[in-house]
Amino acid sequence: MAVRILAVIPARYGSSRLPGKPLLEIGGRPMVRWVYEAASRAPSVERVVVATDDERVAQAVAGFGGEAMMTSPAHPSGTDRVAEVARRIGAEIVVNVQGDEPLLDPHVVEQLLAPLLAEAAVVMSTLCTRLRDEGEWRDPNVVKVVRAANGDALYFSRAPIPHPREATPLAACPVYKHLGLYGYRADFLERITALPPSPLERIERLEQLRVLEAGYRIRVVETAHDTIGVDTPDDLERVRGHVVRSHPRQERQP
Repeated sequence: MAVRILAVIPARYGSSRLPGKPLLEIGGRPMVRWVYEAASRAPSVERVVVATDDERVAQAVAGFGGEAMMTSPAHPSGTDRVAEVARRIGAEIVVNVQGDEPLLDPHVVEQLLAPLLAEAAVVMSTLCTRLRDEGEWRDPNVVKVVRAANGDALYFSRAPIPHPREATPLAACPVYKHLGLYGYRADFLERITALPPSPLERIERLEQLRVLEAGYRIRVVETAHDTIGVDTPDDLERVRGHVVRSHPRQERQP
């Protein structure tokens, strides 16, 4: 049955740095369950689906009562996997929830959806948060974004942008970290996944640059909430430590 707002969690089992990443244990639960339950608590989201190409992930999701859908193993990106699920289900607005964000705050999903629900001209949205640490600003693993006055993205980069000629970097002007959560109108998602990878996308290894190079706009909403994406073993231990501090009895819960 078609839904107005669908959240899709792309979850590949294969990972060069963290094999089986969606099923890695955090507080006695697989990572994908933390993400699924957080997305499910967002008031505007009507349905949550894990999109995977691995039966182990699908079985784990079914085991905690979630919904998973098997998708083509040939997809070059998580966005393509999200688009397949959105096409099969039918939805007006689609939220791409990264499967490696177990500390996702449901309120952030609502912030992401706000411009799509309020302005018909907005076809895609994402999030940013203020950067206050110069080390993160210079870290190529932390994606930065600069915005126009109306909040539309001007550019995303792994480089430290904007580059200050004279002032201290973080004192010159607000500097923003991009958070990899996306909202799309379903027809626009179909349009951009049909485009070939763009030159800037290939250079920076950032899919969202394909959208900007094609001449489309991305609304970037500032949030006070930061996230910890799990890309390395160190990230995983940071998240586990956070869960232990925040949910001291979590491991005893079903």
